[in-house]
Amino acid sequence: MNEINLAVANVIFLESPAGVGFSYSNTSSDYVTGDKKTAEDAYTFLVNWLERFPQYKSRDFYITGESYAGHYVPQLAYTILSHNNSTNQTVINLKGIAIGNAWVDRSTGTKGSYDYYWTHALNSDETNAAINKYCDFVTGNFSSICDQYQSQADAEVGRLDSYNIYAPLCNQSTSKSGSSGSVKDFDPCSDDYVRSYLNLAQVQTALHAKPTKWEACGGQLEEWTDSPTTILPTMKQLMAIGIRVWMYSGDIDSVVSVTTSRYAINTFNLPVETAWRPWYTSNEVGGYVVGYKGVALVTVRGSGHTVPSYQPERALTMISSKWRDPNPTKLNTLEGITQGGTASVATKHSVRGYVVGYKGVALVPVRGSGHTVASYQQEQALTIVSSFLQGTFHLPLNKYGMASPT
Repeated sequence: MNEINLAVANVIFLESPAGVGFSYSNTSSDYVTGDKKTAEDAYTFLVNWLERFPQYKSRDFYITGESYAGHYVPQLAYTILSHNNSTNQTVINLKGIAIGNAWVDRSTGTKGSYDYYWTHALNSDETNAAINKYCDFVTGNFSSICDQYQSQADAEVGRLDSYNIYAPLCNQSTSKSGSSGSVKDFDPCSDDYVRSYLNLAQVQTALHAKPTKWEACGGQLEEWTDSPTTILPTMKQLMAIGIRVWMYSGDIDSVVSVTTSRYAINTFNLPVETAWRPWYTSNEVGGYVVGYKGVALVTVRGSGHTVPSYQPERALTMISSKWRDPNPTKLNTLEGITQGGTASVATKHSVRGYVVGYKGVALVPVRGSGHTVASYQQEQALTIVSSFLQGTFHLPLNKYGMASPT
């Protein structure tokens, strides 16, 4: 076992709210919940846990989470601080939060996702222009015509893993070759393995879990009562009282993209204290970092929606840096912590790129390819060149039929 994995921090993994994963309640009304109740329940759990293990009461405490935890984490942090100031209960020594590919604001989140589509050659010019014309990203009030073009944009993306736009699908064989940090190191079927493992009776017994059917996305929740359209004011309050805030983003997630994180931070109008720069792990660029007054944005190169799953080594470097020193400049060194109509073109039933035909010219972006397509993506290159040499430039489409761009 790599000892550094245990040397950074003690970690509590909390499945929350009650009704998801192995978490449950003996009171059925608890399955009617929302953001506020989730924060209060998580706070109650932490207080009880610290009473059970008082040796940890004096330790610095950080909260991390990803995706919709962009709601959970800031609201839990605010709840902790409110109780710290108003009760005689156990004081939780909260120092900072880190949220990854985090959904924090509906307007910036939606605009960021669709802008990411277009800048990564997943959408047509026409659909992108229509979204920016008809969708009111200032108020977040989206008309029916806006919804229509958003649906069209989603359809244009085709059959791929939106949480990692360059990863193979689970129904394909996946190569384990590649450099450290390569998307080829990621097994697209890992969710299936986790589900199977956590549903083994001996595993549930070892975890002291109530026998249940564990699902990554599911549970007994009956109703969600509240979900603010934005968490940005809560984040701003945390920053104002000195809580360290890091937003980190895997850069190949299109669901809650790095673009959405940038747009969200831009709403704060904060001065830059540490200029944009690369950070490193294993002598490679692990991503990029920029420090603002009160918040840092950290990108993780080659990572999808859940950074520790897609890029564990880079995630460890990033988190280790945050805990040891909140200044994002420390992430920029090799010293210290360096361990380690538009249609979608398909081959083997997975999107390999896109094609749009104009009068006299066709544009064919190739998914997951670098500067020289034939060396980075041989199969896609063969498909494209073969079609071109046929004279008609027909390409296989994502519905497994054949059609040519018009």
